[in-house]
Amino acid sequence: MIVIRQLAEQNPAYDVPKSKTRESAFWIEKKRQKWYSYESYMKKSELFFNVVRVPLDFAMLLVAGVVTYLLRTQILDAFRPVLFQFNLPLFKYFGITVVTALVFMACYAISGLYVIRPRSSVLDEFLKIIIGSSAGIMAMIIYIFLRQELFNSRFLVLGAWFFAIVFVSLGRFAIRRIQRSMIAKKGFGLHRALIIGNGSIASRIAGEITSTPEQGYQIVAQMDEYNVSKLENLYRHHGFDEIILAKPSYHQEHTAELVDFCNENHCTFRFVPHLYETLTMHSSVDIVAGLPLIELKRTPLDGWGKVFKRVADMIWASVGLLVLSPLFVVVATAVKLDSKGPVFIRQERISGWKNFYLLKFRSMIAVDADGSADSMKIQLASLNEREGPLFKIKDDPRITKVGRFIRKTRIDELPQFWNVLKGDISLVGPRPHLPSEIAQYQKHHKKLLAIKAGATGMAQVSGSSDLPFEEEVALDSFYIENWSMWLDMKIVFRTMFKMLNDHSAV
Repeated sequence: MIVIRQLAEQNPAYDVPKSKTRESAFWIEKKRQKWYSYESYMKKSELFFNVVRVPLDFAMLLVAGVVTYLLRTQILDAFRPVLFQFNLPLFKYFGITVVTALVFMACYAISGLYVIRPRSSVLDEFLKIIIGSSAGIMAMIIYIFLRQELFNSRFLVLGAWFFAIVFVSLGRFAIRRIQRSMIAKKGFGLHRALIIGNGSIASRIAGEITSTPEQGYQIVAQMDEYNVSKLENLYRHHGFDEIILAKPSYHQEHTAELVDFCNENHCTFRFVPHLYETLTMHSSVDIVAGLPLIELKRTPLDGWGKVFKRVADMIWASVGLLVLSPLFVVVATAVKLDSKGPVFIRQERISGWKNFYLLKFRSMIAVDADGSADSMKIQLASLNEREGPLFKIKDDPRITKVGRFIRKTRIDELPQFWNVLKGDISLVGPRPHLPSEIAQYQKHHKKLLAIKAGATGMAQVSGSSDLPFEEEVALDSFYIENWSMWLDMKIVFRTMFKMLNDHSAV
């Protein structure tokens, strides 16, 4: 982290000079985003450690079950008389152990052991393990009772409960030690915070963070009052990823500007609330130094949602590529016979501030070296029908005969399943735009870059390319703030319906 800061201070290329054009401003901003990508990589370790806890807990529960079985069959019988013969084979017992482990993990999830970015102490986590294990073993006891089966080993029940607590706690303790070691030595998962405020509340928060480095926070700067130029300068030099507003009664206008700044720069915003302020559905509360800090959630995809969405993307993309492969052959042949040029085109796009090449069936005449016809946009600029940075012409003369059909049916976009599988984009998300289009983004447009772009999205199924750009931004912003797996499913099925019934894409 020190090296990053020194490079930023010594190399003016990473600063953001004044620019006369939006285009150059975009590329300067892009360099700055690339510059702080290393910090983003480090923050991903936090999500990694939370994900690792799931299979680790499962493994520890299996170990607890096997240890209990061996103690019952190999050791306990040698020290006391056996009233009932225990004749359950190990392989059958192991199957029961797997099911029991899944029940325990469901109880752990309900007790809050899998919350992203937990700030609970070791004691709090241990209590949650006890509560979850107790709930899990009670569920199994109730199941045995309702089945009216004779279960002749109380030791297995009590042993499973006891050793589950012991082994899961040991696994969690080991993960904590490893995570703290990586934070201390390499800064992995370290959150760099800026505090705004100069009163006793700010001092209490700063003191708490400084005295508990194991929580993974570092104060990189502190401001007495909000100042936009000073804030931007601190961000360029220190690259903080969280702002803590430690002034309960603060100007609403300045607070709104801070929220906009955090949305634009992908920072977390937390604040100490006024006594009578209420919480919103997109917030969570933590206690630091005995004070409530409210964190505004930019999107449900900040935590486990990102993991679930990626798994769903891989499943959808794999199935789509497999099922549609015969259609790909037919379309590729038609494109090749219709006009000269490659079957596929690779268009540069941006998804979450990252450049990638979007794969599509070629639907236009091949003018440029990459098989596209983008160079003709300058000649056709006067015919553009879209507002904002996007480009759209009715009856575009560049489109081929086959291209017109595959654009009407959106078949030209099916190769994007490959981009989804690679992780360039998601199946559902904001529309991926060209670098030249993003260069014309206003501040509130940059919120669309908070998540991966999508092969389809809320805007595409709500009006396709006929929508005004501001309406498209509003729809995609709604999607970002209200994402759910159910919403993704609805958009996917609406996309399928539009492919068959709506021809507005041409």
